[in-house]
Amino acid sequence: MTDPVRRHAPATARNRDPILAVLRDVLPSAGLVLEVASGTGEHAVHFATALPGLVWQPSDPDPQARASIAGWAAEAGLANLRPPMALDATATDWPIDRADALVCINMVHISPWAATLGLFAGAARILPPGAPLVLYGPYFRAEVQTAPGNRAFDADLKARNPEWGLRDLAEIGAVAADAGFAREAVAEMPANNLTVVFRRS
Repeated sequence: MTDPVRRHAPATARNRDPILAVLRDVLPSAGLVLEVASGTGEHAVHFATALPGLVWQPSDPDPQARASIAGWAAEAGLANLRPPMALDATATDWPIDRADALVCINMVHISPWAATLGLFAGAARILPPGAPLVLYGPYFRAEVQTAPGNRAFDADLKARNPEWGLRDLAEIGAVAADAGFAREAVAEMPANNLTVVFRRS
């Protein structure tokens, strides 16, 4: 019988291992990782399982998402996976005062631009120099032709909410630089997505 509380995102099975491969390279071997906008919680369980030296802190502003995260976490029973916290990226006061890394998957395009601004501002408050901030999702790049599927996805998002939509990676980079982060790497992912790594100056 399907658990009605635990949500399932079909794309997770496709992207979790490619994202994990990047995380293995850029995350510290030990410490606390804050995941902003954890969604269903499936990524949190997968990464906490694969990276037992790290403590994983999932978060989401949506109570139903947090219930889903808690459901998956309860089934997994991992000592290094913390209960989900309520965190709104746009807030000026986050319920966590430090972390050793930050991961954010599929939030930037499904949220107002203020959430991206808040994400980098909050990361600047809690991350020490040298800490990574890792984003995953679809982005526009001036030097790369946008895939038809991404153009259609962008149009669909904007039809659902005019404040949503794919972001230009150069604009993300400018926001990052203003907050004290330098772009370190861009990795191609399945389905025309990217994993982008920034590093706190």
